[in-house]
Amino acid sequence: MIRRLEPNPPAKPDGSAVSTDGAKVTSSTSRLEVGRVGKAHGLRGEVAVTLTTDRVERVAPGSVLWAGERRLEVRSSRPHQGRHLVHFGGVADRSAAEDLHGAVLTAEPIEDLGALWVHELVGAEVVAAADGAHLGVVAAVEANPASDLLVLDGGGLVPLTFLVRSEPGRLVVDPPAGLLD
Repeated sequence: MIRRLEPNPPAKPDGSAVSTDGAKVTSSTSRLEVGRVGKAHGLRGEVAVTLTTDRVERVAPGSVLWAGERRLEVRSSRPHQGRHLVHFGGVADRSAAEDLHGAVLTAEPIEDLGALWVHELVGAEVVAAADGAHLGVVAAVEANPASDLLVLDGGGLVPLTFLVRSEPGRLVVDPPAGLLD
């Protein structure tokens, strides 16, 4: 089973990383970017959250998210116009909600056997199933409507549909002849 991937960009030499949308993530933490806070909604501290993951349990009551080093516990949430209206503990009014505007929300990785995550794929060696030939190293994962793409360090693109086996640090793919030529 291939699950939509949560983004976590590779680290740069200075210990930071920049996601495809420009969010900076430090490598000293294992937290993944899961959403962004938009505008305040109403007067009681709710904010609009746009998720960058398909895992809606990230905004379920009781979930813990982080805005920088600030710990936020979800008290309530509900879907609203393609986003979620979320009330965090300790955010009691519109002014406190407005202070969160623009914050990048992160969370600890979810343990889900059988799921593939960007932070586990980036840096993995890609080899051909037929002969074990080294095809490259995953530099990034690019979202694509048909199938997410493994972007190899040499510039090649391998659709995830051709992944036949995933091992820690190694991906075995079976692409059609000529795909990487």
